[in-house]
Amino acid sequence: MKTFQIPEYYRSPTIGKVKEIRKQGDPRKKDFRPTLLDFGPVRFRIARHFVFCYGVENAIEIAYRAVEENPGKRIFLLSQMIHNPEVNADLQGHGIGFIMDTEGRMFISWDDLNAEDIVIIPAFGTTLEIENLLLEKGIEVQKYNTTCPFVEKVWNRAEKLGTENYTILIHGKAKHEETRATFSHAQKNAPSLVLKDIEESRVLGEIILGKRPLESFYQIFKDRYSEGFDVQKDLQRVGVINQTTMLATETQEIADYFKNVMLEKYGEQELREHFADTRDTLCYATNDNQQATYGLMEEHADMAIVIGGYNSSNTTHLVELLETKFPTAFINGEKEIGENTFSSFNIHHKHMETVPHAFGKEQQTIILTSGASCPDSVVDRVLQKILGFYSKLTPTEEVLSKI
Repeated sequence: MKTFQIPEYYRSPTIGKVKEIRKQGDPRKKDFRPTLLDFGPVRFRIARHFVFCYGVENAIEIAYRAVEENPGKRIFLLSQMIHNPEVNADLQGHGIGFIMDTEGRMFISWDDLNAEDIVIIPAFGTTLEIENLLLEKGIEVQKYNTTCPFVEKVWNRAEKLGTENYTILIHGKAKHEETRATFSHAQKNAPSLVLKDIEESRVLGEIILGKRPLESFYQIFKDRYSEGFDVQKDLQRVGVINQTTMLATETQEIADYFKNVMLEKYGEQELREHFADTRDTLCYATNDNQQATYGLMEEHADMAIVIGGYNSSNTTHLVELLETKFPTAFINGEKEIGENTFSSFNIHHKHMETVPHAFGKEQQTIILTSGASCPDSVVDRVLQKILGFYSKLTPTEEVLSKI
C-alpha cells in the first residue's frame, strides 16, 4: 500500500501505534475484532479499521502539494476536500478558497475564475459539466484532481454498464457531491436514476412489476432521473452502482432486491439479460470500516463515541449502526466533551443535543471509532480528553504493550 506525505500534525503516536500493531498481527485484515486499551478505571474498545482511508490521504497529499507548488497563485477547492471540519479549516488556513458548499451553492461566481487560478477537484470527484466549464476557462483540471480511485472505479463500472445497454441505478444521496458526480458520469453512458434506500427501491420494483402505474415514476423520482428517461423502455435491463460511502450491506440488499424483481418478471433463464452483477463497486475502506463496526457491536460497552464531520456520509452510517446497541455520541472532536455532558449531533433531527456522561465518576468501557475522513490526531485528542477525567491510570506504554 502506498505511503502518503500528509502533515505530521494529522498523525498520532498512540493511535498510529494501535493501527501498526494490528496491521502487523493481521496483515490480510481478516480479524474485525476491536482493540482493547485497558487503562484501569476506563477501557476503550478501538475499532479495527477507522480514520483516514487511501482516498482521503491521497487527496490531502495532493492538496498540500498544490499549495507548495503554486506560491502567489489563487488556489481553490471546488467544495470541501473531504467531510471533516478540521481538515477543511486547515486547508483554508493555508490560503485555499472554496468555490461552493457541499450542496452546490456558490461562494464565488464562475466568472471570477481565470486560467491562472489553480482548482483542486475534491476526493468526491465532480460532474462532467463543471469539469468542462473549467476547461473552457483554460484551467488545468487533472494535475490536482484528487478524485478517489474507488469513486473512479464506480464511474468505470457505470460506463461498462452503459455500453451493455443497462440502465444505471445509483444507491446514494442525491445532493451529495459524490452522487452528483457519479450521476453526471453515468447519464453520459446510459439512462440513470438515484435511489436513496431500500424503501425507494421497493417502490421502483413495484413499478417494474406493474404493481404501480408507470406514470407515478416521474413524480416519485422527480429530479433524480436522467433527461429523456423512458420508464416503459429503460427499466428492462438494470445494474446497481453506489455512492461509495453508503452502507455496503444496504447496497447489496438493493442489488439483491432488483435481482429478485427481474427474476420474478422474466424468469431464471432470462435473468442475465435483465440484471447486471455489480458487487465490485463497493469501496474497500467503507466496507472495512463497517465490518469493524459490526465487530464492535459484538462486544460489551457502556457507550460508543463516533468522531467525524456531521455531513460525512460514511461516519453517519457508523452512528446508525452503533446506536442500535449502545448509547452513542457523535462528535467533531474533543471540544464537544464538557465536564459532565457531550455536545452530540443527532443524525435523525440534524441538530446538536446535550448528552450526559459519567467520565471520572465510575469505571467505564467506551467504544471509540471515527469516519474515513477523520485524522488520527483528532481521535487521540478525544481519547486523551477522556483519560483526563481519571486518576491512577495504567501508563500508555504498558497498555500498548498488551495489545
